Amino acid sequence: MDWLGADIDGPLVVIRALHFAATAMTTGILIFRVVVVDAAFGPSTPTSKIVRAQTLRLASICLALSVVSGVVWLLLEAVSMSGLALPEAMTSEVLSTVVNQTQFGRVFEIRFALAVILAGCLGYDRFPPARWLALAISLGLIAAIAWTGHAGSTPGEMGILHLVADTLHLVAAAIWTGGLVSLVLLLSASRRDRSSAGASFAWQATTRFSTMGIAAVAVILVTGIVNTWILVGSWHALIGTGYGQLLMLKIALFIVMLLFAAANRFWLTPRLALPSSAPQPDARRQLARNSIIEFGLALIIFAIVGMLGTLHPAIHAFASDVPMQ
Repeated sequence: MDWLGADIDGPLVVIRALHFAATAMTTGILIFRVVVVDAAFGPSTPTSKIVRAQTLRLASICLALSVVSGVVWLLLEAVSMSGLALPEAMTSEVLSTVVNQTQFGRVFEIRFALAVILAGCLGYDRFPPARWLALAISLGLIAAIAWTGHAGSTPGEMGILHLVADTLHLVAAAIWTGGLVSLVLLLSASRRDRSSAGASFAWQATTRFSTMGIAAVAVILVTGIVNTWILVGSWHALIGTGYGQLLMLKIALFIVMLLFAAANRFWLTPRLALPSSAPQPDARRQLARNSIIEFGLALIIFAIVGMLGTLHPAIHAFASDVPMQ
């Protein structure tokens, strides 16, 4: 497929996007449970129990999607690296070579082991140590993706900077996207609880997530600038290449997400703190709607990221250009 002047491997793009989204949601959901639900409310309120059960179920589904899409990604990479057709690449010799003799394969092995451990932790979620271990493992699962892309192949000290920036970028994106899904579940559950405790739960949880989201957005912004500087390098490359144009589309979608997040934080969230006679259910409904829109935009961004990872960075096309200031 040819798009924006670049040859796109459609199946690889789709599976990368699905894998990134599923892994990010797994991590973000588990962070939301610990930082927002457990830390703020513990097991005391009926709504928190419902949200905890729903998010655990969703995290398990997302982990399963992450594992399946990760295996398919490995198979597609075997096709790409070997230059063979799919049936010919599905041999033990080719797959063994990819797994054992490439960086992508070694990272796959590590991440697959982490996913198995994480699945076990989710199965024993009722024990607090397992819950905390699941959170730590999920962070490793999303962070290790950095070694499968451009950051993993950047040499020298610049490569270290690139890996750090990309790792933080992935974790922050997971916090935001996984948190959005969890917030929608929480708001839905709290709307069924018409008590003052349910209203308080919705307000405190939304405020806590909003604070966490601001930190995540700040990290995304800073690390995004670093990654753009490393991978693009000049304004000419940003504007004049398919890679740069895709990146500008990603930035534009990110800005739109910021606008919805700002509306949630500064307009709708304060309305949750109003007396119970005020139209809180309407505010919760609008918060949920905006969060769903934000999440939809995030999925489009994941699709773009899936494409960008299959393309040569724009800096390669304009290596002699004036750097971005």
